[in-house]
Amino acid sequence: MNLTELNVVATAMVASGKGILAADESSGTIKKRFDAIGVESTEANRRDYREMLFRSREAMSQYISGVILYDETIWQNAADGTPLVKLIEQSGAIPGIKVDEGTQGLPMCPGELVTVGLDKLAERLRKYYERGARFAKWRAVIDIGSGIPSMTAISVNAHALARYAALCQAAQIVPIVEPEVLMDGDHDIDRCHEVTSRVLNKTFQELRVQRVALEGMVLKPNMAISGKKCARQASVEEVAEKTIRLLKACVPAAVPGIAFLSGGQSDEEATAHLNAMHKLGPLPWGLTFSYGRALQAAPQKAWSGRPENVTAGQNAFSHRARMNGLASRGEWQSSLEKKAA
Repeated sequence: MNLTELNVVATAMVASGKGILAADESSGTIKKRFDAIGVESTEANRRDYREMLFRSREAMSQYISGVILYDETIWQNAADGTPLVKLIEQSGAIPGIKVDEGTQGLPMCPGELVTVGLDKLAERLRKYYERGARFAKWRAVIDIGSGIPSMTAISVNAHALARYAALCQAAQIVPIVEPEVLMDGDHDIDRCHEVTSRVLNKTFQELRVQRVALEGMVLKPNMAISGKKCARQASVEEVAEKTIRLLKACVPAAVPGIAFLSGGQSDEEATAHLNAMHKLGPLPWGLTFSYGRALQAAPQKAWSGRPENVTAGQNAFSHRARMNGLASRGEWQSSLEKKAA
């Protein structure tokens, strides 16, 4: 393992003014997104859609530091035969790959899940590196509900995240460590803060046990935020303040950067929360975005599967990327959204 090289990549992934595009939707997830815009989810359509994003020159060169790909996508070529990973590299962004294989029910823990995919991961990482991937992503899912999460669920998912991270670094790939506490329930922001604190503390304990070099990774956490069904939704300022307090207590300064997931927030909410956090600086690590739906919902709708809409789709993507790029410097204002509209 060359830690200096890993640190260079990790630092570039969280560079000021840029963030990570999560284009790693599984076949099932992208089918749901395409169904919503009336597009058949064929391999060709999925390729055309992602090629449209990766050829968005303004967005990719100015605001996107890296792209998380799905296994299908990393092996695909653009319509002109250029590998999609090459399009990403040519824009100045770094190709990455989602390597977990989804979740399974956790034995003896009703309603809780564990992420799987460690078997043969070392072999897969070697092939992904040869294809051009320089970072990877593994997502653990922690739900909040009556009597959950259990310490069992937190422990096994933290252990798997750390094993994955160690395998990545051994393969000279930067791991994105993603422990996501879901915002689906009726819990308030303080309950989210408390559970996320437990999850992050256990995750970093496991990372140390398994000798993961913190300087060669990126953390992808949820924000401290109210559950979607909670009667009282926390304000932008409260989300920012409690999230930063949480991260300062749990995330060592050795970690080069933190790239938030959007986790079901609306486009503008995710941007506003990130922007407000930068008003609370200085911070010990780079702080940016790693959004999927919050970057892609607008371009998907504008594109709608029609070749004549490619420019409109790219414009929509560039706008969302620019808004989040500004937010990752604390320079976003809601009036900029209205101007574009």
